[in-house]
Formats: sequence, C-alpha cells, structure tokens
Amino acid sequence: MIGLISATAAGATARDRLAAAWPDRTRVYEGPVGDAVRAAFAECEQLVCFLATGAVVRLIAPLLGDKRTDPGVVCVDEGGRFAVSLVGGHGGGANELAVEVGELLAAQPVVTTATDAVGVPGLDTLEFPVEGDVAGVSRALLDGEPVALDAELAWPLPPLRVSGTGGAYVIRVTDRAVEPAEREVVLRPPSLVIGVGASKGAPVDEVLGLVEGAVRDAGLSLASLAELATVDAKSDEPGIVEAAQRLGVPLVTYSAEELAAVEVPNPSEAPLAAVGTPSVAEAAALVGGGELLVPKRKSERADGQPAMATCAVVRRVARGRLAVVGLGPGARDLLTPRAKAELRRAAVLVGLDQYVDQIRDLLRPGTLILESGLGAEEERARTAVTEARKGQAVALIGSGDAGVYAMASPALAEASDDIDVVGVPGVTAALAAAAILGAPLGHDHVSISLSDLHTPWEVIERRVRAAAEADIVVTFYNPRSRGRDWQLPKALAILAEHRESTTPVGVVRNASRPDESSRLTTLAALDPATVDMMTVVTVGNTATRDIAGRMVTPRGYRWQEVAE
Repeated sequence: MIGLISATAAGATARDRLAAAWPDRTRVYEGPVGDAVRAAFAECEQLVCFLATGAVVRLIAPLLGDKRTDPGVVCVDEGGRFAVSLVGGHGGGANELAVEVGELLAAQPVVTTATDAVGVPGLDTLEFPVEGDVAGVSRALLDGEPVALDAELAWPLPPLRVSGTGGAYVIRVTDRAVEPAEREVVLRPPSLVIGVGASKGAPVDEVLGLVEGAVRDAGLSLASLAELATVDAKSDEPGIVEAAQRLGVPLVTYSAEELAAVEVPNPSEAPLAAVGTPSVAEAAALVGGGELLVPKRKSERADGQPAMATCAVVRRVARGRLAVVGLGPGARDLLTPRAKAELRRAAVLVGLDQYVDQIRDLLRPGTLILESGLGAEEERARTAVTEARKGQAVALIGSGDAGVYAMASPALAEASDDIDVVGVPGVTAALAAAAILGAPLGHDHVSISLSDLHTPWEVIERRVRAAAEADIVVTFYNPRSRGRDWQLPKALAILAEHRESTTPVGVVRNASRPDESSRLTTLAALDPATVDMMTVVTVGNTATRDIAGRMVTPRGYRWQEVAE
C-alpha cells in the first residue's frame, strides 16, 4: 500500500489524482501532517509526500531503521514539477515509484542513487538475495575498479561491469552456504527445489525441521530455495503449506501420473499405495530436471514414532533467458515500459544494426551488442538462442511487434525447451499507421506481406484473393521495393475485382518517425510508384469511408448514417 500525505490545497489536488489513478494501491492520510507521516510510515510499504523534502526528512528521520525494511519515500514539490526519490530507492522501491509518479503527474523523476544515475545495476536490485559488502563492491563498480565475477552457477544476470577473474572485489554467484569474504558480495540465485512428502497431519515443525536440516547438512543456503514441490494430493496438507509460507517460497504441485513418470533412485511402495506414485519427494524435486543433491531422507521424531515427512533436494539446471522484444514503429514514446525494462535487463543484445541504433542509449554500460545488417534474420535468431544457452540474459529486438513479420518466429524455430523465452509485445506498423489514418481497422482486418523472398507469390496471391472475396480490410507490409515493383499493382487489381474504385486507401510512410508522411487516396487513384518498403498500405472494405479526411471502417456490418 502507498500512503499519500499532503499539507496544502495544491498538494491535495495532486494527491487526489494519484488516489484516483491507483485506487487499489493507495491510502490517503488526513489530519496533522506529522501524525499522518508517522502513521503511513508504520502501515505502508511506500509513501508519497506532497511536501518539501526538508520537512519530510525531519519527520521520518526518527522513524528510520533498516534500509532493507523501511518504506520507500517519494516527495513531490508544491508545483508538481519533480518527484524525488528520498529514501528506500532500491529496498523500498522509491526509485521506480518516483518514475511512476512522474509519468502520472507529468513531473520529472529525480533519482540520485549512484548505480541508477550511471546505469549500473544495483546489486540489491537483481531479484536475488544478496549478502556481503554491497556498498563497497558497488562503489568499486562505479569507480571502474577491477571486480571479478565468480559464478559457480551460470545464472542469467544483467551486465555488471566485471573485469574477469582478477580483482580486489568479487561478486560470487552460489547457492552454497558460504560466508562472504572481505570486499565480496554473494548473490543467491533461486537454484534449489525441495520435494516434500508428508503423512496426513504432519506437523509443520517436523516438515520445516526436515527441510532446513537437509539444506544445512548439504552445505547449501536456504536463501537459494526457489520452491517446495509435492504431489497434488498434498496441495492442502497444512504442514506442507505452512512450511512453504514460513520459508517464503511457492508450493508447486504435480499429478501422481507426472511424478510416476520420473525416474528416481529410491522408489517406495508406501506412496504408491497412498497417492498413486512410487515417489513424492524425489520425483517432485526432479520433475523439472536438475541434479539430485540430497536423496530422499526422512524426518526424525523425538518421541521415537515413525517419520511423518520426507524430502529431497535438487539443484535445478541454470536456464538462459531470451526476451524477444518489439521496439514499436520507431517513436521513443511508443516503446513500451516492459520493452525498456527488458533492454536494461539484458547482458547481450542481438539485433539489426539500424534498430540497435534506435535504443543504444537505453542499454546498460557493458551490454554485449551483437548487430548485423539486412538479410541476416536467421543468423541473428541463431546467435540469440546460442547466447541464451550459455546462461546469458539475452534480448533479441525487432521493429513493431517482434512476433509480426519480425524476429520471434525464426528465434522460436531455433529455441528448444532448454531456455526461458519471454515475448514483449510492441506497437505494430499496421496499428501505428491506422492511428494516423483514423480508424481503418474498426472491423475484421488482415495483414499480408507482399514480399515473395520467403513466400511463393502463388501463396500470397491466394491470400489476397481470399481477403478480397471476404471483404476484409487489408494492410500490406513490404509493399514495394526496387526489385519487386509488380506485386503491389497485382494485389490492388485483385482487390479491385471485389471493391469499388472509390474504396479508401491509406498510405503511411515511416509511421511515428520524424519524417512521417501519410495520405488518404482511393483504390483507383493510388500510384504504386509512390510506395516503398518503409510504407504501409491499408485498403478499406466496402463499408470503409472517408469522413473529414479520416479513414473509418464501421464496427458493425451495416454502416450507420453519418451527417456530412
């Protein structure tokens, strides 16, 4: 919850805008400002104070305890010009909140955290538990001092400006129970899965003691625990459910059939009779693959009664991460926040050189950039997948939406289930052009590429004829190039067999870019020679109209009369 506090009428106006925009995330605190700040600090994860920073500093100073648990605090000035991340930039999420508040109130976010200011990932923002000299190693990264990366586990990380294996400072990535040395940070990736089986009514302390003992005896760290896993029949077993809650990890369940298919070293007749699988603990831990570090072990009871719980520990295989990112049509404000986040998360960027140039300034220092020219789509896809298989965090970029005539298809054709793949949608050229033209896609529509470099013309022509006969609005991608100058006239002729010569046609070149141009013409008047590969051509259906210079297709099948 975000507490909102204001002292003046102007502050209350801005406060109420946030409250209206985020009704489920915010709580307004009324009354004397000091009392309001103290109450919100105690009750909320974050605060937005529409007060002077000096006043807020004095009010919260006695309340500050630990930066890992204190709420994040953002201050917005009386004029609504700035959203200042005051405390809790990383741990309390104030830096991100300042950006969100700035976007909503048209205020400039002010973030002074050193790592954020220069684009270096904060070691406490990597979504991993972190131990050791975070401040010292972060300072070394900022100062350009040698920092070694000791990755016992190849886990996908953002670019960290590390220098290799030598250096006075070290970032260690491990799930082992090691104490950080001087000038060392230990990152704990979520690499451990613990399978758990339990008899009905097994006490939570018995389950928890078994799990903690297994991890401790194996020399591992509970901070790297990703999940508890068990059979579906035990999904509501109180001891297992509460153990997962106390450990702060999800409880994942599998059917008996799924677990029975997993080969395990220690099958048993007891669980087979009870829940339909010869193994629960080992099978549940191994079902996703990995290395069995602790075979099935039973709990020990002080009263000498039979054990009521079993567990097994598996180190999951480190998986690379491939984000296929759509950059939109070109304008920076049409690049989605999710796409920006993935670009900054990636240690490796793969893309067409001209697309890389569009977003180069958004990348973190140290990002490995692998760029190539036109016509190397398959090569870029293979490169991205190869890098992900090395355990890297990779972003593969494409224009518009990466899944529409772009890089997602060749990348997923290369990828197997040994890497994680994330799709990040983008604004397509068809949508960007449609917004410029008016509302040409108000009803059923289709996109067809006229490039026959990868698709035989016979197939393209069959699709154009189908769209023409079905009276569907058509957007043509790749309409015309120097070496392909006859396909667009042919496609327009096919459409003209089923549509009036006055059918509106929208032509948009470089949608959303500085040299954008657009015009509305008709099926008969369009000159294909004015079209090139940077152009999108949208041909209306029989209901599409030119209304006040805008291309409009009605939402219904029957056109509603519109006043001229």
